[in-house]
Amino acid sequence: MHPRQTAHAPEDSRNRNPPSHAPNGASTPHWLTVLDRELIACTRCPRLVEYREQIARVKRRAYRNCEYWGKPVPGFGDPDARVLILGLAPGAHGSNRTGRPFTGDASGKFMYPVLYETGFANQPNATDRNDGLKLKDLYITAAVRCAPPANKPTPQELANCSSFLDREIAGLNKVRVVVALGKIGFDAYLNYLKRKKMLQGRGSYLFKHGAHYRMPDGKVLLASYHPSNQNTQTGKLTRKMFVEIFKQAAKFADESIGAPPGGSSHLTPKSGVRPAKSGVTS
Repeated sequence: MHPRQTAHAPEDSRNRNPPSHAPNGASTPHWLTVLDRELIACTRCPRLVEYREQIARVKRRAYRNCEYWGKPVPGFGDPDARVLILGLAPGAHGSNRTGRPFTGDASGKFMYPVLYETGFANQPNATDRNDGLKLKDLYITAAVRCAPPANKPTPQELANCSSFLDREIAGLNKVRVVVALGKIGFDAYLNYLKRKKMLQGRGSYLFKHGAHYRMPDGKVLLASYHPSNQNTQTGKLTRKMFVEIFKQAAKFADESIGAPPGGSSHLTPKSGVRPAKSGVTS
């Protein structure tokens, strides 16, 4: 378990820089600095540009005194991470407001205490980019970097964002486990492997909470329900279930040290049952 720090600094609304990546004062790799700069300036998807900027202007009443980020949200975490979280997209009044993944919304309030408990975060709270939060051995990214209307990006918007994901995964060369939050995040990783000519089709990989597979690139793909307010408030995803996901991720990361890329043989879920189709999409 990592040191449990609770230092918190108030948000400086004038700070328009992305969150710091490297823990313990280390410098951010040049490739990541360049990627973040290009990503933040992206305007490839007119619908998303219009929506993210409209939300930043109109604001939610509770945040009317906040300066919204209102731009594409870069990834966040440890550039040397062995575990990668791949989510859906920024929340309109969460990441689109704060400029950091899962920060300032209900999903983050559910997730970061779990990351703290399982040793991936130095504190359980995530309120803004200056709150002192650091991740260890974990990096968080998303399939789409701008908040989409109704949390539903189009296939073209997912495709437009894919080059950023490809470059990010290539740079995060120590990743051994990909935790996919929701089916869109799950499919985003399968599509990444297809673009890399490592996967012919997605049919053999079925999304189900707790399902995990050894992928052709040697990484383990671990599926989880998304910590959306809908899933957590209805009990579809409980804290215990989510803690178990990250304990499993840590275990797989340790087991995969030195493991060469292999075929697409499946690792069965913990229950020992072959994954079945699920109607859950987030």
